[in-house]
Amino acid sequence: MDPAPPTLTELRTGTPAYLVRRHADVRQVLTDPRLDRSGLFAPDAPPLTPYPNLLDSPDTILSVDGVEHQRLRRTVQRAFTPRAIERWRPWVASVVEDLVSRLSDAEQPADLVALLARPLPVAVISRLMGLEDVDLKRLAYWSDHALSASAYTPAQVQEAILDFAGFGAALVAKRRADPGDDLVSSLVLAADQDGEVTQDQIVMLVIGLVVAGHETTMTSLSNALVYLLSEDRAAWQALAGDEQRAGAATEQLLRGIPLGENDVLPGTLRRAREDVEIGGVLIPAGSVVAADTFAANHDPEVFPTSWREQLFEPPGTPHLTFGAGPHHCLGAWLARLELELALHRLARRLPGLRLTVPVEEIDWRRGLMTRCPQTLPAAW
Repeated sequence: MDPAPPTLTELRTGTPAYLVRRHADVRQVLTDPRLDRSGLFAPDAPPLTPYPNLLDSPDTILSVDGVEHQRLRRTVQRAFTPRAIERWRPWVASVVEDLVSRLSDAEQPADLVALLARPLPVAVISRLMGLEDVDLKRLAYWSDHALSASAYTPAQVQEAILDFAGFGAALVAKRRADPGDDLVSSLVLAADQDGEVTQDQIVMLVIGLVVAGHETTMTSLSNALVYLLSEDRAAWQALAGDEQRAGAATEQLLRGIPLGENDVLPGTLRRAREDVEIGGVLIPAGSVVAADTFAANHDPEVFPTSWREQLFEPPGTPHLTFGAGPHHCLGAWLARLELELALHRLARRLPGLRLTVPVEEIDWRRGLMTRCPQTLPAAW
């Protein structure tokens, strides 16, 4: 892959967009305050996607900038610091061990998605947010619709998001009346004390955390297992060694394996507030810019060695899978912890784990903004 300077392309709506692929350029797009998210939802903004999804809401934390974004982020960020997440390690490890034990007792072939990749992040985010009694099938239904690209009709997506928002509003009201020690209670308290966070913003923050807290981790873990069990058996064996090596491998897998496909969106979108130069190209004010973090993660000027060849060595430069700047993914450290523990403990307990279908016959989820196996049958 040889990233080039910014080039003009089109979104699926026909809207022109500058595609940015070099690591330095992508990092600039994600950190430069002259390029923002809120401009994408301004009255004069061009159409971005031909389908509705949760990311289209102007009330989400992803869609606001500056002081308003900082206000929303303050309500939850303390729960996601590296130190806070590290305190969860023993409990997350116990969840992983329990799931691996259930998997090892299951009839073979067993589905790695249903028995590990999905229930692990769901269990973690459910405990963090106090959602242990939530209907998991309903949660999966909401998540699939919230991140839909073409899998559902616009009417179906809008109906599901309204239903999901109703769940979020009821949960916020419940925790406001009877707070606990969960994340929802703490963010409602913080928002109410601030006094300027709207009810819609609180609700969208809650349901956004529910989706982000399990969907992307499930996708990353499932896709990592596809690679390790089909292309790199030696690495699978080496993962059993220790958690530190598994941590390095987690970073390289996050860098190397994409969460989705660029035919949905060519990258993370921003809009230029004023004329700005990126990589020697002048981007006019009002232009849409697409930052391709996957291409940036493979920029040969920054990462001269393939991630496959240095799987157990930390990247010399931080990858951009979780973004950068003010909108850097809140749950990055939690996702890292879950992936590291799951891969290490699973490889240690089931070193002979193998897929029971060829890669070309894997049933992939389609029409969503993320891409991972629908099922992943395996034996050991």
